[in-house]
Amino acid sequence: MPDTNRDIFLPTTHSEMEGRGWDELDVILITGDAYVDHPSYGAAVIGRVLEDAGFRTGIIAQPDWKKTADFKKLGRPKLFFGITAGNLDSALSNYTPARKIRHKDYYSPGGRSGLRPNLATVVYANKVREAWPGAPVVIGGIEASLRRLAHYSYWDDSVRRSILLDAKADILVYGMGERQTVEIAKRIRDGEDIKHLDGIPGTVVARSAHLQIPKSVTLPSYEEVRKDPVKFNEAFKLSYYECDAVRGRPVVQPHADRSIIQYPPPLPLKTAEIDHLYDLPFTRRWHPCYDVEGGVPGFEVVRFSITSHRGCSAECNFCSLYAHQGRIIQSRSHDSILREVKRIAALAEFKGTITDIGGPTANL
Repeated sequence: MPDTNRDIFLPTTHSEMEGRGWDELDVILITGDAYVDHPSYGAAVIGRVLEDAGFRTGIIAQPDWKKTADFKKLGRPKLFFGITAGNLDSALSNYTPARKIRHKDYYSPGGRSGLRPNLATVVYANKVREAWPGAPVVIGGIEASLRRLAHYSYWDDSVRRSILLDAKADILVYGMGERQTVEIAKRIRDGEDIKHLDGIPGTVVARSAHLQIPKSVTLPSYEEVRKDPVKFNEAFKLSYYECDAVRGRPVVQPHADRSIIQYPPPLPLKTAEIDHLYDLPFTRRWHPCYDVEGGVPGFEVVRFSITSHRGCSAECNFCSLYAHQGRIIQSRSHDSILREVKRIAALAEFKGTITDIGGPTANL
């Protein structure tokens, strides 16, 4: 029998919430991309994982950041807002490496540009606080993940502090965030205050500079790395060595009167866990609201593509994959891949060719 759930998107409007019989959401995800319900889109993955864990989850895609109306349209969630700039760094979506304005954004409907702000993570977080004062905010995605500590910004040629402080968020999820996000949701649901969620692997928090973290490694401070390239390199080296799920320790980086605390990454997903993730009821389509604009161009590249694994052990210095997806290869089973092939083959728009089966490092 067909899986009818695979025709149902996560709600993006109140009417879609009512269609599921929901009058309130547990988690609202805000993304800088158009909403494409496909496992290559981060917000869709996190949304489906939360749904699978029993949380009522909705999505606000590419809100108008100049007003608060879009940030209010689904109400205030019971647990938290989850914010991501999208599948790309927002400045990279808006500008070429030569800092020229891009005229197309392939993650937006019709390829339209200008639908997301620069540093979207920070802008969206600020708008959430304006619309819903006191609402818990979790940030994640590649933009936040790679800016979790003091970092060099190519766009303004300076060393910036942790994005967690600029966004004034409660907690940052780095890397592939399925486990961390579900744990955050469960702990808040069970009565914990988001401002005291400590020790979750794959997260970063800001705490008082006087807080002592047992068995941690202290990095040169933001103030030091901003002025001294040698200190910057030292901080990177120390944090790099602790990004190990087995033996890694928390790292602490002072920022004025605050400390940014990065907990070690979570253990890699087991094959059964990653298989389950790809078995979730993705519709494998863009949201119908984009039909009038011809859909989302970037989706065409992956529409009939299959992810076989994640992670990269190569650690090339021109690439951020290892820093975001981790250095350990996590693979799906053959049976899981074949099930996805069958689901794709059953789609009315499928023309008979799986475009590729691979991942961030297909040759591995």
